[in-house]
Amino acid sequence: MYIAGIGVVFSGGRGIDHFEESLKQGWIPPSQNERFFLPGQKMPVYQVDKETLTDKNRLKKMRRADRFSKMATIAACDAFYDSGLSPEKTTNLGIIVATAFGPHPTTFRFLDDIIDYSDAGVSPIIFSHSVHNAAASYIASALKTNGPALTVTQFHFSFHQALILAQAWIREGRCEHVLIGSVDECGQVMEYIYEKKLKIAFDGKIEPFNFSASPSAVPGEGSMFFIMTGSDSPKNYCQVTDVIIDNTLNNNKPDIYILDADGMTDETAYKNTAATGVMLAGYAPVFGSMMTGSAFNCAAAALMLKKQIIYASPQQENRYAVNICKQTRKTMISSIECVKHDCIEKKAIIKLKKQIELGNIAP
Repeated sequence: MYIAGIGVVFSGGRGIDHFEESLKQGWIPPSQNERFFLPGQKMPVYQVDKETLTDKNRLKKMRRADRFSKMATIAACDAFYDSGLSPEKTTNLGIIVATAFGPHPTTFRFLDDIIDYSDAGVSPIIFSHSVHNAAASYIASALKTNGPALTVTQFHFSFHQALILAQAWIREGRCEHVLIGSVDECGQVMEYIYEKKLKIAFDGKIEPFNFSASPSAVPGEGSMFFIMTGSDSPKNYCQVTDVIIDNTLNNNKPDIYILDADGMTDETAYKNTAATGVMLAGYAPVFGSMMTGSAFNCAAAALMLKKQIIYASPQQENRYAVNICKQTRKTMISSIECVKHDCIEKKAIIKLKKQIELGNIAP
C-alpha cells in the first residue's frame, strides 16, 4: 500500500510542512511545565500549543471535545486533504486510530468526578469522551464518512497493528483508502508516571544512540495520520511494503534505519541494528518520547523518500561510534526501515520503499 497524504499535530506546530521544517532545523528545546506535585519546579515536555487546536472550520462541531480528540481530528483531516481526495471519496473510507494510552486525562477526570459526586452525578459528556473510540467517531463525523472505523490500543505496537489492519482492508477490497494514524496525550498523570518511574532528561535532550537499559525521556504528545491507498501514483510519498512484528532477522538491509526512542523501554536491543553498519537516524528529539512515536518516524521516512533527502539526527551523542546521519543532504534513497523494540525484545519493523528516477535526483 502507498502513503498518499500526511497530517500532523505536534509540539512544533501543525501540518507536514511544519514537521519537515522541524526535521531540517533539528533539536529545539522543549517547553518547561511546572511539576504538578512539586510546585515551583519545572520539567521538559514536548507539548502541543493551545493555539494549534483552534481551527474553527475543522472543530466547529467539537466544542466540548477534549484535546485528545481535537489533535486526532485535525491531523486526520489534514492528511485527507493533503492526499488531494475529494469529499466524494469518503463513502467507504476506512478509519483506524492507534493509541497507547487513549484519552487518559479525560478518563482520570471521569474517575475523579465519581469519587467527588458518585456515579449518579458524573457528567455523561465526560464519560463519552473518556472512551478510546471517541476520536475515531469525531473523525468520521468531520469527514462525513460511513466506512469502517476502529481504534487499536496497545502499549508498544498499536500503530504497527493498525498498519497491518489497513493493509488487510485494502487487499480485501473493503476500502479503497484507509485513514490511519496515532494519537497520544501527555497529561498530569502521565507526567507524574514519567517522573516517578522513568529517567527524565531535564536538559531536554533525548539520546537515541546511547542504547541504554534506562534511557532518558522527555514526555511528548501529538497526532500523526496517513491516507493509505492500494493505487500507485506519482503524487504518493512512498510505498509501505511490509510491517513485521516478530524476532526474525532481516537479511535485506535498507539504506537507512530509523530507531524509536520512547524512553519507556530498555533500548539495548537496538545495538543489534546498529551492528549492521547501515546508516542510523533517530528523530524522537523532534517530537518527544512517545509509545506511538513510530508513526512520526514513519512520516519522516516518507518525507525522506519523497524528497530524496536525509535529515540529520537532531541529537548526535554517539558513544558507540555507530554510523549515524550527521548532516542534512540530498542523496539517493530507495528503502528505509523504522525499527521499534518492546521491553521483551520483540521487534517491529515498518518497511518503506520508493521507486527512484535517476534523472530527478539533485547532485
